[in-house]
Amino acid sequence: MSDNPSLPDRVELVVDELAGRMVSAFVAAVPAYRTLPREQLDGEIRAICVANLRLLMRCLRQGRGPDRQELAEPRASAARRAEERVPLDQVLTAYMTGATIGWDALVREARTDEQSELLHHAAVILTYLREVTAVVSNAYTEEQEALVSQERDARRELTEALLTSGNAPAALADRAGITPSPTYRAVALRFAATADEVDPGVSSTVAGRRKVRRVVSALEALTGGPVLTLLDANGGAAVLHLADPAAAHAALTEAVGGEVWLSISEEVGPPALPTAWRQVRDVRRLTAVLRRPAGVWTVEDVLLERTLSADPVAAGRLAAILDPLEEREDLMATVEAWFDHDFDRRETAAHLSIHPNTLDYRLRRVSEVVGRDLATAAGTQLVGAALLARRLGGEAGL
Repeated sequence: MSDNPSLPDRVELVVDELAGRMVSAFVAAVPAYRTLPREQLDGEIRAICVANLRLLMRCLRQGRGPDRQELAEPRASAARRAEERVPLDQVLTAYMTGATIGWDALVREARTDEQSELLHHAAVILTYLREVTAVVSNAYTEEQEALVSQERDARRELTEALLTSGNAPAALADRAGITPSPTYRAVALRFAATADEVDPGVSSTVAGRRKVRRVVSALEALTGGPVLTLLDANGGAAVLHLADPAAAHAALTEAVGGEVWLSISEEVGPPALPTAWRQVRDVRRLTAVLRRPAGVWTVEDVLLERTLSADPVAAGRLAAILDPLEEREDLMATVEAWFDHDFDRRETAAHLSIHPNTLDYRLRRVSEVVGRDLATAAGTQLVGAALLARRLGGEAGL
């Protein structure tokens, strides 16, 4: 150093002291830094402060902003803060706090004949902050996006593992940022298309992705943390710890902006999830085939339907009971409406736009044609099962 050191030279002599003040200021003003280990504050963070102060003084001496190579350490530090989940605004606050301390040191050290020089240094400091802020923000954002992508992939992988094997490897749960629950519900979801998704002037892909993000956000708000899902715009699967399925349905209906069908299991331990998932997936299929209304559905709600689906041969023989009605569309429509309106004579007649007496006549004809008396419990049960089997078989592709 020369016999007449410059203002930046003189300040650089006390960078170790300034770095200590910076660390204390960070702890006092920036919440995230209060939670960092003391050894990290006194080691890594203090060392970064020293390096940044030395870089700032070098830039002041040379009257320039930092170059790309000189910003390598701030870039790497920003990525580490992103990995540690320190919020970006707090990271930037730390840099601003450090620059303020450096500027205060310059002001205190400046002699009377160096006051005009401070104006030049102020311009360089602003350039320095602009360059550092840009690099830190970009590096932080890139690292955060990478972490989010890794977590998202890990959560999907964990969801698949739980639903297929009932196993939640600790390492996978850690990568997913999930604390495993002792019990979960297997959930099969189905969403109605929104107005945006069917609007030819709107990108259905973008609208669908936005819908999925709203659904995930709603689930996270309900559960108080990240959730395990496999979703697309039509629905999908989830592994959730849900205390109130009805509240979940209401929240998801609002998030989707349309109808939502939730097929859910009881709370079970992870080993039982594969079986629970197969059941609720079947419930979702049946509610779609049978055009059941939006709502919360469980396996108990479709016990008869699942029983029929489990034996295709028996279901086929049941469906054949109504084969004689295929030539009589009026009679087929009558028996369908009769069951759909829960045997309400007036509602059924109104639906068919016929007189109730005509309905009575048609029902007698149905009994004659199929050979099963709808005036008896046995006949009604058998024809109802035949109608259900016919619907299940006729729309099996769904």
